Amino acid sequence: MLSPDHEADEDVEAVLAGSRAVVGISVRSLADAMESLTLQQYRVLVLICSRGPLRSGALAAAIGVHPSTFTRAVDRLVAAGWVVRQDNPDTRREVLVAPTDKARVLVGQVLARRRAEFEDVLARMTSDDRASVRDGFARFAEAAGDVDIPQAAALGYES
Repeated sequence: MLSPDHEADEDVEAVLAGSRAVVGISVRSLADAMESLTLQQYRVLVLICSRGPLRSGALAAAIGVHPSTFTRAVDRLVAAGWVVRQDNPDTRREVLVAPTDKARVLVGQVLARRRAEFEDVLARMTSDDRASVRDGFARFAEAAGDVDIPQAAALGYES
């Protein structure tokens, strides 16, 4: 019989192996995007594609950078055709950062690749195994508690 400590170690190792697989799928889904963007730039695109145009200050806070640093990052995104600046229709004093169609297409492609790879993995499993994975992930997510939605969205995860 296994000791409780040994069982706990096996549980943690299994979760770590599963998380490596999930991270691997996420990284592969981002590979093409990372040829022309940094991860931080991609996070900005995901945020504005999922939430709509946002103030620079709100975006800077969401990705954890100083607003002055972020202004330069937006300049680079504008120059590359990923975002546009637009006046806030509610208050003309504010400028919003909005995605271009090019950005929406890229984010959509990344999410579609990620989804397709998860579908492929699940298709290689039996129906019973898929049910176990579904149940296990649901229970794990419940035990983990609330996810930081802005942070998850910034990394390209849909809610």
